[in-house]
Amino acid sequence: MSPDGDVCTCSAGENGRSNGDHAEDLVCAHCRKSDPSLSSFCYSSSLKYVPVPLSDSEKLRRVVTASIKGFTIGAGLKGGLAVFSILARLRKRKLLASLRSEGAITNNEAIVTALKETLRYGLFLGTFAGTFVSVDEIIASLGGHRRTAKWRALLAGLIAGPSMLLTGHNTQHTSLAVYILMRAAVLATRCGIKSKRFGRVCKPLTWKHGDIFLMCLSSSQILPAYILKQESLPPSYKSFLNKHGGKDITILQGVKEIASGLPFTNLGAIERYYKSVGTNIKLDPAMKVPCTIVHGGQSCSGHIISFLIQAYKRALPVYLPVYLIPALIVHRQDLLKRHYTILLKGLLGTARSSLFLSVYCASAWMWTCLLFRIFRTCNVPMVAMGTFPTGLALAIEKKSRRIEISLYCLARAIESFFTCMADTGYLPQSKKLKRADVVIFSLSTAIIMHCYAEEREVFRSKYLNVLDWVFGVPPPPCETPRCKKS
Repeated sequence: MSPDGDVCTCSAGENGRSNGDHAEDLVCAHCRKSDPSLSSFCYSSSLKYVPVPLSDSEKLRRVVTASIKGFTIGAGLKGGLAVFSILARLRKRKLLASLRSEGAITNNEAIVTALKETLRYGLFLGTFAGTFVSVDEIIASLGGHRRTAKWRALLAGLIAGPSMLLTGHNTQHTSLAVYILMRAAVLATRCGIKSKRFGRVCKPLTWKHGDIFLMCLSSSQILPAYILKQESLPPSYKSFLNKHGGKDITILQGVKEIASGLPFTNLGAIERYYKSVGTNIKLDPAMKVPCTIVHGGQSCSGHIISFLIQAYKRALPVYLPVYLIPALIVHRQDLLKRHYTILLKGLLGTARSSLFLSVYCASAWMWTCLLFRIFRTCNVPMVAMGTFPTGLALAIEKKSRRIEISLYCLARAIESFFTCMADTGYLPQSKKLKRADVVIFSLSTAIIMHCYAEEREVFRSKYLNVLDWVFGVPPPPCETPRCKKS
């Protein structure tokens, strides 16, 4: 390791690019000034590689360190989200007490469940990190670092993937698996773009506003599913949409019936709901558009304004942990030096993302109401058309976050779409492959870890920093004496 602490020791001729005339101005494309102390080889302070293989005890320490850090991230993220969830439950103590007779769990039971989930996710990521590093070290020791460099991380990531089973043998994580698959596809696409063989084929994927288009496409599946077929969505995501969609289940049922061309069965329940919130309305069973069902006695424009204000209040608690918890991990070294700057950025990010979510939800009702009014009808294609432009709200978010959100929603949309297809009989349901999510996750992590070891420049710096912190910077592919002499 360099005595200067922050000076990269990689070879300038192969991995670095010079920004000046001095060695300390070199910016390494491989390690990006990350600390390589956790990789399998040490480096001298010169700009040449000096391969010094770690001892067995140092390799074991690397495995244990990766496992502990993986556990910390898994437990920290899941535990942080659980804390905010429990705090939200405590605010609704009276309501939960009244629902206890209907089978709702108590606060104590929720805390125990949260602790179990936190432990499971910690074990999941800790085992994944430890398994990956173990397999990586074993293969490198048996087959040689340079000879196995091209495929070692691929195999290690594949073998570490089944660690997902530690979250529960009967717990399906299809959404997570599909999301990781989307992340792997993005990395593979970036690799294709910079390659000579596939550069032209992948060129259309560099479209500047592709993330917003993906969001629009995802919205045209997720939001109609929220109204017409909620059972196609994961329970946690369905709960999220029911909260931020801002509509009672009776209202959604009424919109579903008119869109599907079914006779109304719950107009009385909708009228009673509006009466409970201080609005007396009389619904017409022969109505052609559901605007009165959606917003009662309000006009369409008045409803959007009031809904936007309420949606923003609902969105703020969602994004506080999203910004604060990662800040503790990613900016852990700068918290003491720049705590005010980091806190201000977190608050501004929370405000901006909350505005995105509130505008997204409000515009979903705005666009559908507009189409219903223009065409004087309501059907399933109209609902899908009305929810497509909802994704334009993503433009409010930072550019760096747009692809993350669009990929997350795309994963949910894909899962919902194939569930709908399977339920209608268009797709046969496999009885042999019960944990397809583990298979998809394992294949995806194989691709991601291969890119991490061999194509590091396709990662964004913040993700690369976290991976380096857990696994250690992978040694460059050209570090052996044979390569050095050539």
